[in-house]
Amino acid sequence: MMRVWWVALAVWPAAAHVMSMSSGDLTVHGARARYELRMPLYELTHIKTPERSLLEHIHFSSGGHEARRLTSQCEADPSAGAYLCTADYEFTQPPDLIDVVCTYPSVTVPNHIHLLRAEMGGKNDQAVFDLTFSRATLRFRPPTPLEITVTQIGAGFVRAWGGVVQILFLAALVLAGRSGKELLALGAMFLAGQAASAVLVPLTGWQPAPRFVEAAAALTVAYLAVEILLLPEAGWRWLIAAVLGAFHGLYFHLFLQSTGYHAGLVLAGAAMAEAIATAVLWFGFARISRVARALRPLQVSACGLLAFGMIWFLLRLRS
Repeated sequence: MMRVWWVALAVWPAAAHVMSMSSGDLTVHGARARYELRMPLYELTHIKTPERSLLEHIHFSSGGHEARRLTSQCEADPSAGAYLCTADYEFTQPPDLIDVVCTYPSVTVPNHIHLLRAEMGGKNDQAVFDLTFSRATLRFRPPTPLEITVTQIGAGFVRAWGGVVQILFLAALVLAGRSGKELLALGAMFLAGQAASAVLVPLTGWQPAPRFVEAAAALTVAYLAVEILLLPEAGWRWLIAAVLGAFHGLYFHLFLQSTGYHAGLVLAGAAMAEAIATAVLWFGFARISRVARALRPLQVSACGLLAFGMIWFLLRLRS
């Protein structure tokens, strides 16, 4: 049974993305609105009719009445690596606020993020949608400090759990910690490296490509697995955790760049989520190790993580 589990885990990368983001702009004039969608082309490989399916997964309404889509047009832009859609909508009357339902994760991948920017009468608002937050209300007013704090910390919290590779890296980190004290050191250095990368990379002017971030994240999982299997007594793992954390920080750098959110708030939310996930994984693995010690769960788990990381890396390298 365990072999079946790890085989399934190894092929999981074929349908996954670390970075899965799209953006949209909604411009409202009176009772009319225009929506412009920008979706990476690699998200469309398994969508049969994207020109129809994508716009069916976003809806705008006001006062309990859904806006009627008047026209729509979609086309690929290979030079930009994007799929572009525009659609015109009409409300029953000029809206004061707009309710949005966005379910792109159900048609792309589960960890997909859609950033929607909106403008009406010189006032702006924005919302971020994912699998857990598919509804939002655009109020076109400045958010309060409390709303900003809660929204951005929550966004970091959700982003930390938003992809398979993030959770599996934390699992590898738990396996690499040979004691509770060492795991605390590894976790602290990982968070420090992640925060430093997300904050400092924008100052360098370097813009990492999403595919590079995906490939690098895959290698972090594979590298920790190699450490566990081949270098069980190796020292300086805390330094390695910091370096690997820096690669994961690139993911948050791209997210911060897309949303314009405050780095401190997003990273605080991410740190809370990662600390909780690490504690749960440590507790679960400790229980498994006691119950199934004869099955060598450390080595078996590390082999599965190594296979996962390498397959994911090769798939992203080819694409």
